[in-house]
Parts: sequence; structure tokens; C-alpha cells
Amino acid sequence: MSADAQSSRRGSESALTEIRLKKGESVEKALRRLKKKVDREGILKEVRNHRHYEKPSERRRRKMKLARFSAMLSARYADL
Repeated sequence: MSADAQSSRRGSESALTEIRLKKGESVEKALRRLKKKVDREGILKEVRNHRHYEKPSERRRRKMKLARFSAMLSARYADL
């Protein structure tokens, strides 16, 4: 199967995360940059979310709980 057909079949597939080694940069430092980039893009969080099937009602419940928590935090620190 071609790469185009495979990517269209999967739906929301993004490009691979990639970093380039800078001249004289150590592998450890490049690995740290890669980890930061992966964390910023939220790739690991998405992988963990897809580890098990989540029913739509559970997803709504989780999002509502997060929204309530965020609203509580913003209300708490609004007057500071």
C-alpha cells in the first residue's frame, strides 16, 4: 500500500517529529531538545489517551471535569 493511501486511511496522522544535530552538539543535548519538542507537541499525551478506548460519554465527562477545574483556578486567581 502506498504511503498516501496509508496516511489517508488513518485519519489524523501528523509528520514525524525531527531535530537536526547542530555542528559540535552532543547527542545528549540533542536528545534533550527532542524530548522537549515531543513534550510541547503533546505526542506522548495523545499516545497515552489512545492506549484504551474511551467512550464518548467518558470523554465528555473528563472534559467537563477539566473545564470545571480550570474555571475554579481562574476564579481563584482572578483577583490577584
